[in-house]
Amino acid sequence: MTITTKPSLDWLSDPTIFAVNRLPAHSDHAYYATTEEAAARAPMAMRHSLNGTWKFQYAPNPASRPAAFFEAGFNCSGWDEIEVPGHIQTQGYGQMQYVNTMYPWDGHEELRPPQVSETDNAVGSYMKTFHVPGHMQGKPLFISFQGVETAFYVWLNGEFVGYGEDSFTPSEFELTPYVREGENKLAVEVYQRSTGAWLEDQDFWRFSGIFRDVHLYTVPSIHVYDLHVKPELDETFKKGTLTAALTFREAPPAGAKAVVTLVDTQGGTTAAAELKLDGSKRAELALQIQEPKLWSAEAPNLYEALIEIYDADGRLVEAIPQRVGFRRFEMKDKLMTINGERIVFKGVNRHEFNPRRGRAITKEDMLWDIRTLKQNNLNAVRTSHYPNQSYWYELCDLYGIYLIDEMNLETHGSWQKMGAVEPSWNIPGSKPEWQDIVMDRAISLYERDKNHPSVLIWSLGNESYVGDVLVNVARYFRSVDNSRLVHYEGVFYDRAYTEASDMESRMYAKPQDIRAYLDNDPQKPYISCEYMHAMGNSLGGMKKYTDLEREYPMYQGGFIWDYIDQAVVKKDRYGKEYLAYGGDFGDRPTDYGFCTNGIVYADRRLSPKMQEVKFLYQNVKLYPDREGITIRNENLFVDTSAYELIYTLAYEGREVVRGTIEGAVVAPKAEQRFPLELPSGLAAGEYALSASLRLKASTLWAEAGHEAAFGQHIFRVSSAEAGIAGASAGDTGAGELKVVHGDVNIGVKGRDFSAIFSKQAMSLISLRYGGREMIAAPPAPQFWRATTDNDRGYAQGFTAGAWFAASLARKGVLAEVREEADSVTIAYRYQFSISEEAETVISYTVRADGSIRVASAYKGAAGLPNMPLFGVSFKVPADYDRLDWYAMGPEENYADRANGARLCSFSGTVAEQVSGYVMPQESGNRTGVRRVSVTDALNRGIRIVADGEPVECSISPYTAFELESAQHVYELPPVHYTVVTVAGRQMGVGGDDSWGAPVHEEFTIPGDRDLSFSFVIERV
Repeated sequence: MTITTKPSLDWLSDPTIFAVNRLPAHSDHAYYATTEEAAARAPMAMRHSLNGTWKFQYAPNPASRPAAFFEAGFNCSGWDEIEVPGHIQTQGYGQMQYVNTMYPWDGHEELRPPQVSETDNAVGSYMKTFHVPGHMQGKPLFISFQGVETAFYVWLNGEFVGYGEDSFTPSEFELTPYVREGENKLAVEVYQRSTGAWLEDQDFWRFSGIFRDVHLYTVPSIHVYDLHVKPELDETFKKGTLTAALTFREAPPAGAKAVVTLVDTQGGTTAAAELKLDGSKRAELALQIQEPKLWSAEAPNLYEALIEIYDADGRLVEAIPQRVGFRRFEMKDKLMTINGERIVFKGVNRHEFNPRRGRAITKEDMLWDIRTLKQNNLNAVRTSHYPNQSYWYELCDLYGIYLIDEMNLETHGSWQKMGAVEPSWNIPGSKPEWQDIVMDRAISLYERDKNHPSVLIWSLGNESYVGDVLVNVARYFRSVDNSRLVHYEGVFYDRAYTEASDMESRMYAKPQDIRAYLDNDPQKPYISCEYMHAMGNSLGGMKKYTDLEREYPMYQGGFIWDYIDQAVVKKDRYGKEYLAYGGDFGDRPTDYGFCTNGIVYADRRLSPKMQEVKFLYQNVKLYPDREGITIRNENLFVDTSAYELIYTLAYEGREVVRGTIEGAVVAPKAEQRFPLELPSGLAAGEYALSASLRLKASTLWAEAGHEAAFGQHIFRVSSAEAGIAGASAGDTGAGELKVVHGDVNIGVKGRDFSAIFSKQAMSLISLRYGGREMIAAPPAPQFWRATTDNDRGYAQGFTAGAWFAASLARKGVLAEVREEADSVTIAYRYQFSISEEAETVISYTVRADGSIRVASAYKGAAGLPNMPLFGVSFKVPADYDRLDWYAMGPEENYADRANGARLCSFSGTVAEQVSGYVMPQESGNRTGVRRVSVTDALNRGIRIVADGEPVECSISPYTAFELESAQHVYELPPVHYTVVTVAGRQMGVGGDDSWGAPVHEEFTIPGDRDLSFSFVIERV
């Protein structure tokens, strides 16, 4: 729309005014003056960046802003400076705030849409002076704001230029009438609250400002303002048609022409078409290509279409390079298919985020992200919940990522309050006054992104309930684009509007609920647009969802919530930086740590949760056994020729065999077995046969040798199988044990070791090896783990808090002292106030070689809740901070998150076992522990060894209770001990959601059942 009247603050609260003098949305294509520049994709000579330092003034509300600052004579020299792109709030101004579903002003003011606060509406006044570059002078001049949150006014040299909303798509204006020779003054006034703010209630930090690139640009004498390249395939996928629709800024003169040349970027097919322009503002060229290479996430084959525009004299005036991907995405027989094959989305929801820059992320951030996705077997991203920077779409085209491209819309707080659906005043609903502003966001999304093959699905936004407005948007997308589908989860709340989505899409449905839908003659395929809420220590039970992919063709995958923790760097009172969450900046209301749901930490380190994601998202499955390796290639289009198949055989954690199976090439959608001959005469013991697919050569996204898939088979060779006769009893050379019966203590002494058991403290209170004391705090029964985010969501502190008390307070009695020829056993019985019947007996059997067998037996009692952990915990001095494991690893894992772990030997420090979850909680556990050594810098210490069945271990600088008491990392105490917790079992971590979903039953520990486990403490 074009309004030439004086700008008004009334526009901020008027949903019918959202773009004044803004240019129509168009494709994001680049253009150059020469073919050589286009081929090189050189920095555009027709573009001039205004990024950098701007003059800046902050005001908390409109009344206190410098209202006349845009005037040519207004002096801004004394103002502060601010970096563009960047948020106002991350650069020291105003109030950053994290909220999830509620609107940020909730509790401060009683507002209803489209009202905007007059007292709490931060205003950023930006000023930038510039000279028009010489090569742009005398030509039309435009300005592009790639992202401004949430509404802004623009002036040049004191003249009003325009107004825009929609924080996440470009707003562009013509500056030609206002430009002067010499210095030009650009003024931009940014408001945090507007009607746009009512439509941008996403689960993210509330920022404002010019947070994406700003640039000037000019255009040649004949300019393709909008380009739509549409590659199409016939039903055989053997014939391709490329249509290039050109919309010119102004009608080209008679005699001008357009040429399109299509080139295979890897060499090969070339096609071309030429068209004389007839003076119309629109032109269309088409060309045919035989046997086109197809684009998919597995094989992102791209062509380059070069569009050249010549004037009437035959001079080249514009060259446009546009990457093109031939792919056919469609609904066929109630299945979503890519190039004729059923697609499965192995996806994640991704916010744009950087812990220092907020959503003003860099190209380096995006490159790290795309490589991380590919390296960990993710093939899809939902751009939650707004259009991303254009560069991200280029990367997804090039690297191969399927996109659900989501328009900038979420009105969560208007219809859902404290989890209850209450849409009495929801927007946009079916309210006609909101139709145009919402449709504008859809149009801006479509026009900018329509040429990207990575975009498979248009999404109508997120969590905005449903109504006629969104149905109309869905109809719009279908009317302009038959090459993609339309997604919207909200139809789940009102089936009268089911037309708004081409697929059934739900959030956080439990596996049994998904099965119920798929078993009931569904009419649409199913995707989990959000699932596996990865908040803190989470992602347990993910396999229950990925198993559905093979069981139900109409289950077509899902998108984990989410990719990266939205944690912001802050300093504590001593000046040390830490990652902060909601509320840490004095922001109220807030949803605190609910912004930390990533499988990647905010500082772009991998979370240990990624280990599980990478394994369960493998496109190639490896199944080794003692006779061979079966490869099941679930890729749709590529074989395994890019990889080499490596196998290793480890004996008791030590590699003894390594080899490569040549010619392990398996066709897509095929399964093949490759025989393997292991050495004969294997010694008795445990073996782990591992198979690994690794890149033969480096790619865009990984170096040669990168492991894309693995599988493992664990087996034992018995003494009989190995041909070893049973060992005969004899002198072990360990010496004799001496028992000292004191009044308070029982001492046990042997060769170079001693142990003391207290009748008063009711535990092992001393264990000395070589004169070094290993017990800093005695072993005790442990039933509690530091509460995880999911535990909090399920109110475990309320339901299972009795086990917290039982871990801290107990009554013990000396139950047994038994002396035998080569061992001494001391046992303690513990009772707890939570039940008169429940009890635990911990027995210590000291052997002549200095080892101690620790056995814990729990007697269950009716009525007790599930216990978080069944274990024994003790402390050793902090100097013992080196760990060497033979367990499931190498990353932390839990009963319901161990699929991606492998049995292996690995090492680290105790400090490294504290995972980087922003709110301290349980972390660092390992399942399947056969042994772990806890040693000092001189390799002295103890070793925990499983006694029969493997155990679980967490070894940390902190107790569960210290972690429990800290809300931030900086609140944790100085490290004084190494805390060793050995468990027969720890409950799973869960992850269906973080606000009420229990851990799946098979991963719980019933408090009414008898339990037991044992382990051995040895000297190292």
